[in-house]
Amino acid sequence: MDVSVAMGTYQGAAYLAEQLASIAAQTRLPGELVVSDDGSADDTAAIVRRFAADAPFPVRLEISSQNVGVRENFARAVGLCRGRCIVLADQDDVWMPDRIRILAQALAGDPHAGFAFSDAELVDSARRPLGRRLWESIRFGRHEQRRVARARPFDVLLRHNVVTGATMAFRAEYRDLVLPIPAGWVHDGWFALLISAVARCVAIPEPLVEYRQHSGQQIGARRRTLREDYLRVKARTAADFQAIAEAYAAARSRLLGSGRALGDGRTIARLDGKIEHFRAKARMRTRRAWRLPLVLRELAACHYLRYSTGWRSLAQDLFL
Repeated sequence: MDVSVAMGTYQGAAYLAEQLASIAAQTRLPGELVVSDDGSADDTAAIVRRFAADAPFPVRLEISSQNVGVRENFARAVGLCRGRCIVLADQDDVWMPDRIRILAQALAGDPHAGFAFSDAELVDSARRPLGRRLWESIRFGRHEQRRVARARPFDVLLRHNVVTGATMAFRAEYRDLVLPIPAGWVHDGWFALLISAVARCVAIPEPLVEYRQHSGQQIGARRRTLREDYLRVKARTAADFQAIAEAYAAARSRLLGSGRALGDGRTIARLDGKIEHFRAKARMRTRRAWRLPLVLRELAACHYLRYSTGWRSLAQDLFL
């Protein structure tokens, strides 16, 4: 498979050179690197241009005239790729030398797999190991790993996103399905959910990325304290839960309008269940007298198990 690397950058000068060097050091080089920069004011563009001058593959740099945000920036990078396999890249990580080879082989080895993703080593800003891996941090445990291996990734992703964009590659044939990315979604969660509805995926337990954790990143895998988790959940409003419901409604519309055969006849019904579950959560915040009946209804329908984080979500709805 010919491989394109799609990278989104913004104010990335601090760590970008290391990431680019790790891509150039791959045992299997990509056919191209596409960098979409979101109007950085630092040396990001200059670093990319210096790298492109001697890179062992073509490098394309596109710079936004105004800041459009992570979602639109990655969408543009993906849209410009020419390869049949698109490997996503963050600006601040470091790749293991075999990352492209392993991801490309995983997709080539299963013609029914639409995307592949891996675990990652968590490191600090100086690349010192933090003593844990990404899957552990996002609670992607063995039970859910087995469900993904048994061709049930969509069910897992309906509960929570376990696919981090920095670890993901997907077939370019699904680009028309996932682009454009609607508001309310981060690119990785959107890509993984939609592709998992029409294809299998390959989860690779081997860490293929040093996933750098630092204060300047927008999305990371830092563990929250119990107090931080409590305050975050307590601050959620009815509008927040309604927005989540609308985001999944957008996924439903995209799948129905794609003309693609869904991998499971229950896909739309499960999406409907997710949407209704979060609409119920919104009603719990606006009709407090109806909270207990609504919670009991969602519990009886097994929606906390299928669409939320189980007993944690149940306790939050009851007491927060």
